[in-house]
Amino acid sequence: MSKKTELVVEGRKLAVSNLDKVLYPKAGFTKGELINYYIQIAPVLLPHLRNRPLTLKRYPNGVEAPFFYEKNCPSHRPDWVKTAKVWSEGNQRDMQYCLAQDLPTLVWAANLADIELHTSLSRKTDVARPSMMVFDLDPGAPADIVQCCEVGLWLRDILESLKLQSWAKTSGSKGLQVYVPLNTPVTYDQTKALSNAIAQHLEREHPKLVVSKMAKALRQGKIFVDWSQNDEHKTTVNVYSLRAKEQPTASTPVTWEEVAEAAKKQDAGMLTFRCEQTLARVKKMGDLFAQVETLKQKAPKTWKL
Repeated sequence: MSKKTELVVEGRKLAVSNLDKVLYPKAGFTKGELINYYIQIAPVLLPHLRNRPLTLKRYPNGVEAPFFYEKNCPSHRPDWVKTAKVWSEGNQRDMQYCLAQDLPTLVWAANLADIELHTSLSRKTDVARPSMMVFDLDPGAPADIVQCCEVGLWLRDILESLKLQSWAKTSGSKGLQVYVPLNTPVTYDQTKALSNAIAQHLEREHPKLVVSKMAKALRQGKIFVDWSQNDEHKTTVNVYSLRAKEQPTASTPVTWEEVAEAAKKQDAGMLTFRCEQTLARVKKMGDLFAQVETLKQKAPKTWKL
């Protein structure tokens, strides 16, 4: 039988259930702890969620059991949960995506075992215009995040040559992600073309370590520089989101100095953060990703080597 409890979050009453249900069996991490993490991280997380269409990735029976994506915001949502209308090419109809605008909505989603938060690179005000460009550095075994750090530093230098500042975060899984805030008029066609060109350049310059093509057969021992996330119809795991792995690790912002140090020491463990470590980092360092939402940069329309 479902054990229900009522929480009052910012004046809104929320029915939550099965708080002692273990969602991460190997870690003994419960739904109550999941909700508690999202409550604690909310001050820095919510600015990165606000106004971005959210895809729920739900694990009702924990990370070792089947999950499902939910793009249409559940019809049983409270009436105060905001939504954004987004046209779906695949479904040939408008979809109503959830918007995590406030703490009650975040707690409501966590109670649905929405462990991972996947958001659009656009805001609801103009879903055809990305506010950022993203590179997902994905290692093919036996490569790991250490090699991602090496590639990430090369990528940072290329972006700097284009007068673009970039920020890094762990994926919370096995890779590293590099974000380039734009917050200026740009299209997905532009960001996809530019990111693809940069990925291909990295592959030409470092063919033993970098691959830019999506075929998994090419990735063994290499870092796939995934530029294809720069797409109106794709989502990326949000900063500070938990990941559905053995341990409750979080997608955590890191400094470029930390990236360089991990690469130098060849230590993947330096960039693996359980949720409590992420919270401690935020308490000490603040939101290292804050400028991703605000910094205005112009992407070059063309890029020639």
